[in-house]
Amino acid sequence: MFAVLKTGGKQYKVQSGDVLRVEKLAASAGDKVQFNEILMVGATVGSPLVEGAGVQAEVIDQIKGEKTIAFVKRRRKHGSKRTRGHRQQLTLLRITEILEKGADKSGVMAAIGAGSATAVAVTAAKPAKKADKKAEAAPAQAAAGADDLKELSGVGPALEKKLIEAGVTSFAQIAAWTEADIAEFDEKLNFKGRIEREGWVDQAKKLAK
Repeated sequence: MFAVLKTGGKQYKVQSGDVLRVEKLAASAGDKVQFNEILMVGATVGSPLVEGAGVQAEVIDQIKGEKTIAFVKRRRKHGSKRTRGHRQQLTLLRITEILEKGADKSGVMAAIGAGSATAVAVTAAKPAKKADKKAEAAPAQAAAGADDLKELSGVGPALEKKLIEAGVTSFAQIAAWTEADIAEFDEKLNFKGRIEREGWVDQAKKLAK
């Protein structure tokens, strides 16, 4: 049996056992989720949805899609150009079961997009755990025995905190960055090209001596 489900503004035709990549869901690897926007199950076509139908899946991993390049050039007297890379965040999952009826009583959590208001509300409603306090204290502890990353051009307390939280605590680490590392940290920490623009790697090599 097959079904047509809708998620992230796209439609997917699936069968039990299929492995699927969809726009990022608010779920972790190993979680079981259920898609409730079902447009078609077998020969039954919804109007627009099939009432009581659902598709259940197991989350395999949170991944990123292939990198795409956006190039913008303004043809003016003092024109400018900009190149920006992007990798879409995706969720890899395996379809485990297709339900023609009774999906609303299955008890499996609904598949919610990570960027939706519902997902944000659910995350905010979770009670704080004691482990979270340890995580908050970790950057401060790391900073105690770390290099003063504020010596790098353009790095203030806020950027230093971001770097420490990402596990970067010494000039030696930055000095060893490859082009791939630079691209990864630039995207992960939203530095917008600052690493290359400020020449952090060259500065770090000098400061690490």
